[in-house]
Amino acid sequence: MKKNQKFPSKELLDKVFIADLHIHSKYSRACSKHMEIPVIAKVAHQKGIQLVGTGDFTHPMWLNELKEQLEYDPESGLYVFKSMPDGPRFILTSEVSLIFSQGKKKNRRVHLILIAPSFEVVEEINLYLSGLGNLLIDGRPTFGVSCEKLTLDILKICPDVLVIPAHAWTPWYSVFGAFSGFDSLEEAFGEATPFIYALETGLSSDPEMNWRISKLDHLTLISCSDAHSPQKLGREATAFFKPLTYKQVVESIKTGKLAFTIEFYPEEGKYHYDGHRNCKVCLSPKETKALGYRCPKCGNPVTIGVLHRIENFADREEGYIPENKPLSVHLVPLIEVIAEVFNVSKTTKTVNKLYEQYIQKAGTEFDILLKIDLEDLAKLLPEKMVEAIKRVRKGEVYTRPGYDGEYGVVKVFGEEEEKKEDNSLKQQALFSTI
Repeated sequence: MKKNQKFPSKELLDKVFIADLHIHSKYSRACSKHMEIPVIAKVAHQKGIQLVGTGDFTHPMWLNELKEQLEYDPESGLYVFKSMPDGPRFILTSEVSLIFSQGKKKNRRVHLILIAPSFEVVEEINLYLSGLGNLLIDGRPTFGVSCEKLTLDILKICPDVLVIPAHAWTPWYSVFGAFSGFDSLEEAFGEATPFIYALETGLSSDPEMNWRISKLDHLTLISCSDAHSPQKLGREATAFFKPLTYKQVVESIKTGKLAFTIEFYPEEGKYHYDGHRNCKVCLSPKETKALGYRCPKCGNPVTIGVLHRIENFADREEGYIPENKPLSVHLVPLIEVIAEVFNVSKTTKTVNKLYEQYIQKAGTEFDILLKIDLEDLAKLLPEKMVEAIKRVRKGEVYTRPGYDGEYGVVKVFGEEEEKKEDNSLKQQALFSTI
């Protein structure tokens, strides 16, 4: 079971807006066809996200859709969905994949998030990128250029663009990835290093893990969903202090003055532990070292997970908490809570129907998970739902780590508690709720 966590006060929650800066559109590979602006806006509103990235501004067809559906708001420096003027604001974002040779490793693979202030700047960035590769192939295009060169070239176009290493510890495609990354930010970015102000920690790591590495202290740690489908929006997010403006986002990231981050439990991430998926072998870093980095079943090399990689860099003990850092708030998505409470799959129509009902009754997902008093929730939601949310807020959950591309498991109620529950009573509670 996880330890109790600190939780944002109501006073703090009233001062912030929640942003999800890294998502993808329907034009990225392995993404839902529903990743379109109307759906993204609706789901972001339901979840309580006030600012959402557009994703994929490098794709010409998606950029045309963005221009048709979004309108610039000069007061905030952000964009508004024309059909939903009171909905979430949009900020122009994209992710690029860099595959290049540098140093001893011939195959460096790093993903970067780009955040731009306007369509005019995006057009200039895309003109530059089109000289490096075909932008129509994928919403997340791939280029054979180094992190240093791409960053310096883009900042020449506009110094207000942010370049942020994406999911910084993922084994295969990240700046610190075990198989394709670097051992320091300076090695990766060279002369561009002073212009890298933040890291996206990714689903398989959280700020607590990164705080163990003193050389990252100067960086702002942000969290984003990297959503490929609407329901994944906001599974991780970042809370900024108001006002809701482009300038505030940039300054907050540059100075590290965030309110808090909303975290996926890193154990649920699919690269948290080491392991070999084909043999269903999941290993802690200590176990991997004892086995000589080989799968105990087949003898092949195991995939080194994020926790192992971070421990190789760490110069502080586990549990170290630096001063003046934003809160790190771990949550379980409401859909997953509902599914567990009623013992049904989170992909069922029943769970989606309950989700819609609860949102209509109580407000947004983040209102339910973060803000509304438990006493008030008890008037709106079933008793076991309220108990589950209470545990989520305290951080009292059970986890089984993910590994080698397999998502881990986070449970609010332990196995023994589940066994004591009579399934017929669960179903009775479910159908009396619908």
